[in-house]
Amino acid sequence: MPDILGPDWESRIIELPPDEEGPVVATLVHRRGAPQRARAVLYVHGFVDYFFQTHMAEQWEARGYAFYALDLRKYGRSLLPHQTPNYCINLAEYDADLDAAVAILKGELGVETLVLMAHSTGGLIASLWAHKRRAACPIEALVFNSPWFDFNGSLFERTVVTWFVDVLGGIAPHMRIGKLGEHYGRSLHVSTGGNWDYDLGLKPIEGFPVRAGWLRAVRRGHAQLHRGLAIPCPILVCASTESGPDRRWHDAINRTDSVLDVNDIAKQSVRLGRLVTLARIEGGIHDLALSAEPARTAFFREVFRWAAAYVPA
Repeated sequence: MPDILGPDWESRIIELPPDEEGPVVATLVHRRGAPQRARAVLYVHGFVDYFFQTHMAEQWEARGYAFYALDLRKYGRSLLPHQTPNYCINLAEYDADLDAAVAILKGELGVETLVLMAHSTGGLIASLWAHKRRAACPIEALVFNSPWFDFNGSLFERTVVTWFVDVLGGIAPHMRIGKLGEHYGRSLHVSTGGNWDYDLGLKPIEGFPVRAGWLRAVRRGHAQLHRGLAIPCPILVCASTESGPDRRWHDAINRTDSVLDVNDIAKQSVRLGRLVTLARIEGGIHDLALSAEPARTAFFREVFRWAAAYVPA
């Protein structure tokens, strides 16, 4: 079907088994009429997010890759009227989304070499999925853009609050327990002085409510990653060189990761597998692909320098 990005793009709805809220779909997005290629990248977004970064697709396509993006269940194009936005109670729910997309690419479309690229919460989801699929790993490489590998908070929040959320999430999973700060979103969107235009219905500046069951699922995913994964393919982890406050506006919001602690990303990266490369991008923001120049170019330069060395030709 035609995609919201315009006539050059199209979407494919992937029907998935229903959950407790009813019917479930994921959405595979790609350029209309693009040639099928032996090498492809599959991009997975973060929380309060969906795929709109067409300039990133152009970067991969210019280097001989077919580009596909997956809007996960209850996100972006895949959010249905009866669903709670961006909600899950177990990150394993997304395994079916990734399995279905990979099956289409490697089965129906004949992709031989597949790079999985993931941002923020998508990075955590992709890590756990790749670990579970390690015996017959269907991807040849993993690229992470500021993956969410730990909770950006105080020791009290990482311990006592995590324990409380784990209990509450099992009893009242739909309970609202907070929301993300809106300052990062304001720094991005053209309507509030940023440089990027996207659908505020799918990626609202004020975000979606954080619910107890969702945060419980994320913190359990963090705990599993911290115990160590065994992802067999080469991995690139990209993050900014500096973090900024995530709960207030500040002068460096356009040149720091003001969502996650970049030191957490670096610290936990070594737990992913045996072959992990860490690239730090000076002046990068949380979504490195949306950084101001020269950080955005530096991010893509590091990605493709690494890909030339580690992705099979």
